Amino acid sequence: MDEKNQERLRHRLYQKRRELSARLERIQANLQRGLDADSAERAKQLEDSEVVDALGNDARIELRQIAATLRRMDDDKFGVCASCGSSIEDARLEAYPYANECVDCARASEAKSRS
Repeated sequence: MDEKNQERLRHRLYQKRRELSARLERIQANLQRGLDADSAERAKQLEDSEVVDALGNDARIELRQIAATLRRMDDDKFGVCASCGSSIEDARLEAYPYANECVDCARASEAKSRS
């Protein structure tokens, strides 16, 4: 990926990181709210809290992926397959900037994890 496109992608990652951090703050504030005294309402709030907590976990995972991608960019390892060392296609990086493996190695890793 050329430097101009990589900088554009870096900007997108910074923006996504800000959005996810703000979302995570809202989720944490929501989870810290007190529960209603009414048992039926409390049950619904607990159920909602589980969903919100799962969303928070998803946000934390994506924030870690963004951090790892930005580190690879800083270390000039972005776009290089961690398994075989070949270049990762630009189209793959545009679609999934967190990719650290080329398509072939990613398929092999996925097949290995399934078996």
